[in-house]
Amino acid sequence: MIKFHRLYFLLFIFFFFNINNSFGNDKIAIIDLDTVFNNSDFGQALLKDIEKLNQDNISKLTSIENELKKSEQNIKNKKNVISQNEFDKELASLKNKINDYRKLKKEMVDKIEQEKKIILKKFFKEINPIIQNYMEKNSINILLERKNVFIGKNNSDITITIINEINNKIKFK
Repeated sequence: MIKFHRLYFLLFIFFFFNINNSFGNDKIAIIDLDTVFNNSDFGQALLKDIEKLNQDNISKLTSIENELKKSEQNIKNKKNVISQNEFDKELASLKNKINDYRKLKKEMVDKIEQEKKIILKKFFKEINPIIQNYMEKNSINILLERKNVFIGKNNSDITITIINEINNKIKFK
């Protein structure tokens, strides 16, 4: 029985130490997609569109907010002059305007978020073939996002190269 256990033990040790290590020849590269989006000419043009829409929304909201503040101050000034019933009506009207303002603000924020999603989808649709082509030319098998990599060699980072490729291949209006 002891010899039988020794035989199993020896077979286990033999297989354990005889396992071949896999030394992959896959070339891996790293890319920072946020930097590509923010620093490529195409990405910056798309960001300008979002920023313009955002600035327009901010100016509209600021204008409405100023009107609401004026209305509130006007109601406060009239408080002791008008009847309680009139005051309550004006206060209810102001609350309705504030609710409308909040709804409009939420709609604008949702629209901006939706627009960002559309723009990001468009951006990645355009750059994907460029990145695929670059990977094929340079025999890169795996491309990892920078934020998902703890540490890597600097020569593995192809972010700047991809930005230059995008700037050369995508012409925008």
